Amino acid sequence: MSTNNKEEINKPAASSQSKDSTSTTNDATNKPPPSSPPPPSQPKMVAAKPSPTSAASTTASVAKPGAGGSPAKTQPEPPPFEKGLAEQIRNKFGDLVKVVFIKPLRIKILVEPQDIVAVASFLRDSMGFDHAESAGGTDYPKDNQIEVIYHLGSYSREELAAHILWLTTRTDRDDARLPTLINIYKSVEYHERECYEMLGVYFDGHPRNERFLLPEDWADIPPLRKDFRIKGR
Repeated sequence: MSTNNKEEINKPAASSQSKDSTSTTNDATNKPPPSSPPPPSQPKMVAAKPSPTSAASTTASVAKPGAGGSPAKTQPEPPPFEKGLAEQIRNKFGDLVKVVFIKPLRIKILVEPQDIVAVASFLRDSMGFDHAESAGGTDYPKDNQIEVIYHLGSYSREELAAHILWLTTRTDRDDARLPTLINIYKSVEYHERECYEMLGVYFDGHPRNERFLLPEDWADIPPLRKDFRIKGR
């Protein structure tokens, strides 16, 4: 057989083989890929709603840490030295003196107007509070009272040099009158005059209950009282 015949015989076979491979390739290409199994579904996490009973018990447990409730706040212990000074005053006058507070370097006591001269004399003569550094007043309209405060200090006792004792008393706002302390503390002369002028407190026994800050023709209420209003406002 000639070479050409062999080639002719072989050609169809090659062509047939090519078609077969092509069809196989096409089949493989068009064939959908095998489906993969779906991923396992994750369980949904749903927050459980607390029942009203459990919520109430939780709130109660937060609000009240213990069966007896939160402990009451305790006041700090007053300094020993200042506490000793207050005890001296209490031992002398008992219930006639009310200790309002005791703090480092500060003591405040409240007395009735009829007792203030006796208490001031004791503070000066027996405890060393020998001068009044200042005096002032505060208006309390809701209580219908005016409080006068004397700030007492000491030059004679070194251990009292930094201490201030507040000697206070109150008077009726509608008839504001108090005994003067000018015969015990000379330095209160102008302080009491200022209280008279600005708050309307008359000091019995003071030689000069007269104004020295306001105009002579002042006809309004004392300007440091809470109900005083500037005209036009």
